[in-house]
Amino acid sequence: MEIWRSSQDVTDLGGTVVTLGIFDGVHRGHLEILRETVRQARARGMRAVALTFDPHPQQIHNPTMPIPLISTLEERVSRLEAAGIDVVYVQKYSLEYAKLTPEEFITQELIGKLHAKAVVVGADNRFGCNNSGDGSFLKFFGEQNGLEVTLVSDVGDSAGRRFSSTWIRELIDSGNVRQAAEILGRPHRLTGVVQHGFKRGRELGFPTANLPGEGIGEVPADGVYAGWLVRNVPGSTATVHLPAAISIGTNPQFAGKVRTVEAHVLGRSDLNLYGEKIAIEFVDYVRPMLKMRNVAELQNQMDDDLRNVARILGVPVSYRVNPAEVTAN
Repeated sequence: MEIWRSSQDVTDLGGTVVTLGIFDGVHRGHLEILRETVRQARARGMRAVALTFDPHPQQIHNPTMPIPLISTLEERVSRLEAAGIDVVYVQKYSLEYAKLTPEEFITQELIGKLHAKAVVVGADNRFGCNNSGDGSFLKFFGEQNGLEVTLVSDVGDSAGRRFSSTWIRELIDSGNVRQAAEILGRPHRLTGVVQHGFKRGRELGFPTANLPGEGIGEVPADGVYAGWLVRNVPGSTATVHLPAAISIGTNPQFAGKVRTVEAHVLGRSDLNLYGEKIAIEFVDYVRPMLKMRNVAELQNQMDDDLRNVARILGVPVSYRVNPAEVTAN
């Protein structure tokens, strides 16, 4: 797959099928649109192009109210590729770019720059200055200019609520990662480089891989979760999913102030992940973050956490490890 970031990157395409949007999370609603885009592209012998925007428009229009993104740009692009998209155009979003009228956006961006012959968008899609363009206008004006337009109907739950990135953010922010996964079509994932922490976990018998609390995707509410640590096998293209108990918060037991994400791989003392890029996937919420009366009580609670996590993930129960056997340094 190709990634373009300016008009200079665009190669002679001979016509494309284009879809456009933020695609934050690339959830099940997005996937319906992407599948139709790819289907039409293959039928026409053209490339499927996804036009997305970075930074998120709200970060430009409302900089004092930053929006927590479900996934990083890198993760978003990877998901678009997995959906079959051939080219992702990452448009730098700015106030100047936002001035394009709906007519200019269609003629200059879609037809002029991306050589679109067909466009596939969700029925609720908005574009152009002040979001003044909608699906009906795209279909009317686009088809007047030789552009075939397909509007894909909303996808939602049995109660009729439309799947959306906003809904997913609400669920993640409340810790409801299980329902968020139902809308995403997969577990919510954070990706980052393992950093050194205070190493308190290993001293207690629960060594952890630590990620920063920012810049890795939307971090769920503080608490303990069941999930997976996803690792690329060194020297191989294979990946492994390791069962993990995941802790999010500032570590109130030790009066911590920095919010972190820590994952303990069940029963493992032999992992050295410092400086390695990993992913953490969330399956279910286990309990809130608690401050115990003493360290022994905390260890007992963490023993219970391991049992609950193993039950949720359907893996054998493991126990705290011997701190002397931890190999990471």
